Amino acid sequence: MSSVAKSLRGQRIMVVEDDYLVALALSATLEQAGASVVGPIARAQEAVILIEEGREHIDVAILDVDLNGEKSYAVADALALRHIRFVFATGYGVDAVDRQYRQYPRCQKPFDHEALFRALTVRGN
Repeated sequence: MSSVAKSLRGQRIMVVEDDYLVALALSATLEQAGASVVGPIARAQEAVILIEEGREHIDVAILDVDLNGEKSYAVADALALRHIRFVFATGYGVDAVDRQYRQYPRCQKPFDHEALFRALTVRGN
């Protein structure tokens, strides 16, 4: 396990992903790195409710940009309001993310796990 992956140990990472197999694989990868997964959650509204209720501690989140045709920006806004870091995930280029959200980290699908781990551990958003 890389030192970057080890830095995820003990972190609670919310996974917001609508593709079941991607969510399952991503969750397993994060758990192998020692993180606890909150979710996975497939709908933006469910994620926003979970964040607003505040019953789950979340250190960082991974947000699929497109959730069954709905953008995950409401989730990003709820996280940003609470100063919780997040990374957008998309199988498309930078243009898939609206301009006002392009300052946040983005990882390309399929995931390069080391790049994703680095993005999750970088402070700043």
